[in-house]
Amino acid sequence: MRVLFKIGLFLLPLITFSLIPTPPVQGADSEAKALFEKRCSLCHPVSRPLSKNMSGDEWRQTVMRMKARAGDRISDEEAEIIINYLTEIRGK
Repeated sequence: MRVLFKIGLFLLPLITFSLIPTPPVQGADSEAKALFEKRCSLCHPVSRPLSKNMSGDEWRQTVMRMKARAGDRISDEEAEIIINYLTEIRGK
């Protein structure tokens, strides 16, 4: 019985958090999100950058480093869109 109680205490915040509605991303934001997911998932799960909070300059450094590794799979224009998107949703 104690084990079930402890499991319940662990799961309760997870269940509660999952019930909080989030506004849908629309328009240009959804295009930026789709680009981010398409390009960044070429090398790693998108959860990796989404677990971080960085300033715009830090996102720029990170994305440009990833762009250099990805070669021609990410254009300069796409990198800028991804930097702006990450700064908007995960900036500090």
